[in-house]
Amino acid sequence: MLTLDKYLSQTQAPTRFEAGLQHLVYCSLYAGRLLAKDASILEDLLQNHAQTYTLESMQHFLSAAKINDEVTLKKALRQLRQRVLLRIIYRDLNQLCDLNEVMQTTSDLAEITIQTAVDFHSIWLEDIYGKPSSDTGLPQQMIVVGMGKLGGVELNVSSDVDLIFSFEAVGKTSNASNVISNQDFFNKLGKKVIAALDDVTEDGFVFRVDMRLRPFGSEGVLVPNCDALEEYYQNNGREWERYAWIKGRVVAGPKDKLTKLLKPFVFRKYLDYNALTSLRDLKMQIQRDVLQKGLQDNIKLGRGGIREIEFIAQVFQLIRGGTDTSLQIKPTLQVLKLLQNKGLLPEKTVSELTAAYAFLRNLEHRLMYIDDQQTQDLPKNEVPRSLIAKAMLFADWDSFLVQLNKHRQIVQQHFDATFNAEAPSANSSQTSNKASLYQTLWQQTLEPNIALQALSDLGYADANEALQRLKMLRTSSRYQQLPESSRQRFDRLMPLVIEIAAEEENSDIALLRTISLLENICRRASYLALLAEYPQALNLVIKLCAASPWLAQYLSAHPILLDELLDSRTLYEEPDFADLTLNLTEKMQHLQGDTEAQMDAMRHFKHATILKFAAQDVAGALPLEILSDYLSNSADVILQVSLQTIWDSLKFKHISTPKFAVIGYGKLGSKELGYMSDLDIIFLYDDNASEASEIYARFAQRINNWFNSLTNAGLLYETDLQLRPDGNSGLLVSSIAAFKDYQLTKAWVWEHQALTRARWIAGDANIGSAFEQVCVEVLSQQRDSETLKKSVIEMREKMRASHKPHLGQFDIKHDAGGIIDVEFLVQFLVLAHTKQHPELSENIGNIALLKLLASLNIIEVQAAENVVIAYREYRKIQHALKLQGVAHSRVEVYSVKEYIAAVTKLWKQVFC
Repeated sequence: MLTLDKYLSQTQAPTRFEAGLQHLVYCSLYAGRLLAKDASILEDLLQNHAQTYTLESMQHFLSAAKINDEVTLKKALRQLRQRVLLRIIYRDLNQLCDLNEVMQTTSDLAEITIQTAVDFHSIWLEDIYGKPSSDTGLPQQMIVVGMGKLGGVELNVSSDVDLIFSFEAVGKTSNASNVISNQDFFNKLGKKVIAALDDVTEDGFVFRVDMRLRPFGSEGVLVPNCDALEEYYQNNGREWERYAWIKGRVVAGPKDKLTKLLKPFVFRKYLDYNALTSLRDLKMQIQRDVLQKGLQDNIKLGRGGIREIEFIAQVFQLIRGGTDTSLQIKPTLQVLKLLQNKGLLPEKTVSELTAAYAFLRNLEHRLMYIDDQQTQDLPKNEVPRSLIAKAMLFADWDSFLVQLNKHRQIVQQHFDATFNAEAPSANSSQTSNKASLYQTLWQQTLEPNIALQALSDLGYADANEALQRLKMLRTSSRYQQLPESSRQRFDRLMPLVIEIAAEEENSDIALLRTISLLENICRRASYLALLAEYPQALNLVIKLCAASPWLAQYLSAHPILLDELLDSRTLYEEPDFADLTLNLTEKMQHLQGDTEAQMDAMRHFKHATILKFAAQDVAGALPLEILSDYLSNSADVILQVSLQTIWDSLKFKHISTPKFAVIGYGKLGSKELGYMSDLDIIFLYDDNASEASEIYARFAQRINNWFNSLTNAGLLYETDLQLRPDGNSGLLVSSIAAFKDYQLTKAWVWEHQALTRARWIAGDANIGSAFEQVCVEVLSQQRDSETLKKSVIEMREKMRASHKPHLGQFDIKHDAGGIIDVEFLVQFLVLAHTKQHPELSENIGNIALLKLLASLNIIEVQAAENVVIAYREYRKIQHALKLQGVAHSRVEVYSVKEYIAAVTKLWKQVFC
């Protein structure tokens, strides 16, 4: 068998492998020592350098080794490490593999050696003490949790492994003559496992083992049981431990119990913006240590290093991982890609961070390749610098350093942007004299007359009321009883609130509504943290509060929506309803089996979309008709996804896809939904199965409960099912055949009027087509004009009688000449003329129908145009009143008299 020296000296023209071998030995002193010491390793490398060292190959090597005691166990594990690392280093330095292979193979090596050590020593200890079991007789095994890079499957070639040991339940071993407690058994086992990996023998070590991440660190019990772990993290767990456990992963032993009990500690059920401050503080502590120890050239801990990239990824996980479980993954690069896909980080940011991460990790490995040392420090001497430059494929150290500094600068910029590192809770005015004024106004340190004058000068019309409201807030029990950290955030926010609200046209109202909102949400520290971290979100909150009391109340009721205000890119973009449908469907599938979580997620989707539309609305960027389309399309999405989600959860379903559809009436059917509209719907089916009617009735009831139930996330929609055949006394669902028969033989005229605004919304599209055919047939019936006219007028008079007029005021919906009159006019004309003009059967909306009726010479063009203007203005006024929280829709008669006249004139032309 050839030695390394003989192998390299025997040829004049080296093969590709030999050239690679020369590069390996030049860049890695450690590899050179291994090859010189053991010719069999060189032979293994020659035969297998083109192949990844797989987990199966590692298992095969250990199975072939003669392991019969501690000495042979340690020898086998260390010899395996030598072979695996040598092949990794050769393949990496010669560009035969990528970073992912290096991290995966090293992590596989750690897991198989840990598992082998646990298995061997468990059997050895069981022979002495018997098998450990719980007090109830359940067998017990050691649980080994890989933390840090092992947990993330990102292990370095010369890294230590951060481990935490545990076991599920207290009890004792089964050997009656030599019984010990489970605690003692697993303590002994833990020590043996550590020695098997960490002890330095003539063959070196396997992995350095670090146990300091366990509860109470090096002072704590080596192997705490699961109950002890849970109690510790509930009562004593610190923020840095939450961060550490993001990557915690069971690498040996049973997984379920430990994973389940620790998730609530790591991932909060709400959006946790406190994590920004916690991780920033942790990074500052690390940075102080870096400066004190002179570690600025440490590519892991220094500025722009690996840790900053990890922090960027992990802060999003800590903030959102409890509400979005897809973010509870471990590997850094996968997290970054997921953040890009979710729109939480820009594509450019992720691309730059990914490139920097690969560069820095590759560099980290090459630093370790030199001498198998756990180091992330750049070398200070020329020789190792030349090795690193060559290993990184640069001509010299200087050119390498230029590229390294570029990556580190980019990482630092993204880190500072993510954590608002320059000014975490302030804007530029905070350093000005004016900022000092806002502080003193909040702190109540000014003389009353000076404070009043200052508020007046800032633009507050009623300075006295503003000052009194600030005093009430500062002395209120709600503010006084806040935890110190929350009160400090509140104290940072209020000067900003006073400043930003003063810039609004209605500054007094903006201030009062924002104060009310903050009072309602201040006990949730995470929301205060969000607004403190993102002043631009606070700015938008104040604008929304100034624009609408309804929006202010909406945010108070659903403060989780504050998160939606952070990214103006997504806040103001045009919605892609196909994409929204796909995302919501994926969310429901991800939460399958947890109906409560699905219902909450569905409600949050609705609230979030409404807030985005409202933000565009109050900014004047969304015309009312487009807003109504958006709100109607959003409801369509929710109905479509809800149907499939609920059906999938039913145990009594008889087919995989229901032959069932939802039909929308009223504002949903005509795409005129408002923010607070309910949904007028009916349910139809077309299924000949004998049990179909009962199954679909139960299905419809589930749908109704799904929408109307009040959960922690609020209400989805109120549904109104009164327009189904026979109304409230009728069946909850109808077959399409029964529906057609009812419409043709039994339905009242007002029910045919309602059909003019109906459309298929969700479910079986074939039923939707059949419904449209029924509509055309019903609307196209020959009708006696006078009889129809009489029926429509009678129904309208009944409605007017139930809404008494108010002197000097006009109800734009109910009074004569208002919205309902326009709707009745259009409905009558459609029913009266569709027989001659089939195009009138299309559900194109009142405005389009009025224009179509004019083009068909059924009504005068000018009259139609005047009513279109009136109808549009009525809807705008109604919308504006609702945004202002007004319960009724009444205005002064004089302000709409021309619109009343236009509608009344057409009414008389048609009905008189």
